[in-house]
Amino acid sequence: MTSEPVETKQVVLVVEDEPLLRMMAVDLVEDAGFDVVEAADAIEAVRILESRTDIRIVFTDIDMPNGMDGMQLAAAIRDRWPPIEIIVTSGYYDPDSVPLPPRSVFFPKPYREQDIIAAMRRMTA
Repeated sequence: MTSEPVETKQVVLVVEDEPLLRMMAVDLVEDAGFDVVEAADAIEAVRILESRTDIRIVFTDIDMPNGMDGMQLAAAIRDRWPPIEIIVTSGYYDPDSVPLPPRSVFFPKPYREQDIIAAMRRMTA
């Protein structure tokens, strides 16, 4: 009996405080063929990142509650987990005014799903 090699999916952490938007982002990531972990805010995202070593991409909103926004999360990721790729999104910020950490990309809301998927695929190629 020969066994087929098991293909492991890349893991994406979705960070979004709005439940409906988080659910839609999770569906988008899963439909694109990635495994997904979700967090309701940046504090929860940091706890997840501290407990897992398989997360390859963080897809985060900027505007979030509880004292840490998505830009602070992105900076913390770049500092503490340099290999992780970062996708940042917001409906309130101008992409030219958002100082992104290196190897991060910004998409304004509403974003086009195919643009997010293309970015995730480039990041994991």
